[in-house]
Amino acid sequence: MYSDYSKILSNGLWHNNQALVALLGLCPLLAVSNTVINSLGLGLATTLTLILSNLLVSSLRQFILPEIRLPLFVLIIAGVVTIIELIMHAWFYELYKILGIFIPLIVTNCAIIGRAEVFASKNRIMPSILDGLAMGLGFSFALVVLGGFREVLGSGTLLAQADLLFGNTAKNWKINVFDDDSSILLAILPPGAFIGLGLLIALKNSLELRLQATKPVTPKVYE
Repeated sequence: MYSDYSKILSNGLWHNNQALVALLGLCPLLAVSNTVINSLGLGLATTLTLILSNLLVSSLRQFILPEIRLPLFVLIIAGVVTIIELIMHAWFYELYKILGIFIPLIVTNCAIIGRAEVFASKNRIMPSILDGLAMGLGFSFALVVLGGFREVLGSGTLLAQADLLFGNTAKNWKINVFDDDSSILLAILPPGAFIGLGLLIALKNSLELRLQATKPVTPKVYE
């Protein structure tokens, strides 16, 4: 049983970030991260899926036979994603059309299946929910940062089409960073997604090295 909540949070948000460390779920991450709103929409859907699927797997783990656990995990995740897809279709239709196939493809996200197998199936409900939340927020953070980076460089804007997620009150949230003539088209094309993700991973690794260098070294004691 795992109940170190602070470690669960730090793993999900930083040390075992599914996008920047485990490198899981990269297909939707790279495909829809051309704007902040698209990234945030997919990130929230993925986070909710992680929380609910971990909750259900942890609740049912005593009744799931080891021989059929993976098909059952996929079935549980598929049910959760279907509900989320229907909600988005009903209340966030325009955003749903933009995200398209990548909403149902959440079912095949290795990060979600992996957390169900590695964590939720072996731990109690509350740690499993927290693990889903932390992993989802870590994945969403990488998505949003990458989306913001690509949107600013590729379109010269930030928070464009925010009303798709936040309603009519967000129509004026769009920030024009610079003119379209100065934008870098490569940033919103597929190669720009790979370059941006590579830069994010390099930045995280650099910060990790800096943090490790500042930690005091414990002297070895020889008897």
